[in-house]
Amino acid sequence: MIKAVDEKNIDIASRIHSESWQESHKSFCNPDFVAKHTPEHQKKYLVEKIRRGTALYMLFDEASERDVGIVSVTENLIEDLYILPSEQNKGYGTVLLRFACSKCKEAPTLWILENNLNAARLYQREGFSKTGRRSQIDKGLDEIEFIKTVG
Repeated sequence: MIKAVDEKNIDIASRIHSESWQESHKSFCNPDFVAKHTPEHQKKYLVEKIRRGTALYMLFDEASERDVGIVSVTENLIEDLYILPSEQNKGYGTVLLRFACSKCKEAPTLWILENNLNAARLYQREGFSKTGRRSQIDKGLDEIEFIKTVG
């Protein structure tokens, strides 16, 4: 079941974002930088996104009776697709991605770190392709844009 994130469940979404973000970035980011991404830090980030009009959603797995992932959608931009590390490779990312795409009125787009090969495989399997656009995040690390052709 996918539900909107609001003030009643923002703490859960923030914990999912923090735990997942830290796990996905620990192999290439400074440990002190990773440690700063606490649930409290991520809550401020998510609250500000919602305040600016982004829709944030959370996936509840009824079988395990727990919230397992989040995703945000701003117009046609999909961001913050994070699944708890213990729940990855179980199809939850695909469920949230398809849901997020359904919320886009035009071709969904997203950006990923170029070293996130697992995400790239998921997005390409779901019909996304690289646009060729890049954005430098740090020296030697870029984000790359993907778009899904609708139709």
